[in-house]
Amino acid sequence: MGFDPENQSIYSVGQVGDSSSGEINAQKEPLIKENHSPENYSVLAAIPPFLFPALGALLFGYEIGATSCAIMSIKSPTLSGITWYDLSSVDVGILTSGSLYGALIGSIVAFSVADIIGRRKELILAAFFYLVGAIVTVVAPVFSILIIGRLTYGLGIGLTMHAAPMYIAETAPSQIRGRMISLKEFSTVLGMVGGYGIGSLWVTVISGWRYMYATILPLPVIMGIGMCWLPASPRWLLLRALQGKGNVENLQQAATRSLRRLRGSVIADSAAEQVNEILAELSFVGEDKDATFGELFRGKCLKALTIAGGLVLFQQITGQPSVLYYAPSILQTAGFSAAADATRISILLGLLKLVMTGVSVIVIDRVGRRPLLLGGVTGMVISLFLLGSYYIFYKTVPAVAVAALLLYVGCYQLSFGPIGWLMISEIFPLKLRGRGISLAVLVNFGANALVTFAFSPLKELLGAGILFFAFGVICVVSLFFIYYIVPETKGLTLEEIEAKCL
Repeated sequence: MGFDPENQSIYSVGQVGDSSSGEINAQKEPLIKENHSPENYSVLAAIPPFLFPALGALLFGYEIGATSCAIMSIKSPTLSGITWYDLSSVDVGILTSGSLYGALIGSIVAFSVADIIGRRKELILAAFFYLVGAIVTVVAPVFSILIIGRLTYGLGIGLTMHAAPMYIAETAPSQIRGRMISLKEFSTVLGMVGGYGIGSLWVTVISGWRYMYATILPLPVIMGIGMCWLPASPRWLLLRALQGKGNVENLQQAATRSLRRLRGSVIADSAAEQVNEILAELSFVGEDKDATFGELFRGKCLKALTIAGGLVLFQQITGQPSVLYYAPSILQTAGFSAAADATRISILLGLLKLVMTGVSVIVIDRVGRRPLLLGGVTGMVISLFLLGSYYIFYKTVPAVAVAALLLYVGCYQLSFGPIGWLMISEIFPLKLRGRGISLAVLVNFGANALVTFAFSPLKELLGAGILFFAFGVICVVSLFFIYYIVPETKGLTLEEIEAKCL
């Protein structure tokens, strides 16, 4: 069975920082306590460190929704407002996946620079790429410039999906960390629904696709200004102090100021003590040593990579892109008209995803990660087997397909949707968190691309029914992975997760 961190505590000799001298002195301390006190925080102070990174996730979701409508606008001879509207299927594929390739490049860039520039500056850089990418897309005179705009926007996506969960995880109080990171996923889905809705308003207007991308131009500006105003992650500052990458005293003082802003006036008197405790715990779990690339594939880092990589891999290969691809045709068999209702169907599914993500946000810090994963993925197994049965045995009963589709979307948003991103932000040791999450994001976008491109030929070869059954079997395998490998991290600080779960 998966490891339960609540059954273990660790006591040892740690190092406690002395901010007055700038030195880190050793003293005996129960570093990782079995029943730690809840962190004090002000709700108003906890909102901005989530809100501005979440804008980046909203811009990612908006791009997904708006692009599906933009394709229809660009290909229209009468509404595109361009002379190069007659795009081939290859051109459409490049246009649709352009941001995905940009996100892959962004993830590779993040691997190299994230731990050097920090989470905050990485999000500022993401806002810059979002803004430039959107502007280039809006004014693109030819197809090649449009693709450059899409790639640039994708760079912002890659950096955001790397840095946003990391910044939120490192700045949020432990008792609401799961809720805050799940709200980031909620922001992605909200952006998707907004993209479908705004896209449907502009899709009948000449050059409407340009207006779709122009609509969100203020958001990257707000995101960038907000991240400039927010403080750096205190844990990133303390990591640099431990590894000798700056003056220890100055970095500790900066971390103390950062923590005061992130938690509010309720910890004004205890912030320095909390910083010393975090510093001691980081030193105890070995964060004071410089990380090497090879460490990612050894010991507790390898375990973290296995957990994170496995979750984001199963997030994609359990059929999510394919089921959504089939959604319009499934709902059409239930009585929806063909092309006219395509956007409305997308909005309907987006709203369902939004509601179920909201449910996950509400319960995740009370129920825990593992129960939601196990319950949600079990529902996905049932829904995928029902979809497979529909295409092979029950084509005359469309209600089966509709029920299975809604069950799948709901269960995915309770489990893999938000919890995959939550777990990858929690599970890596601090000194390798930047590189580890980069690899996990690469796995996520790479698997997404693989499933997207392999789906059509596999459907032709095997048929939709067999393919959905195969996805169901993969879901069963993922249940074993979750049960035996994935730990419960509910209510633990990031230092406790590293000490108890890896």
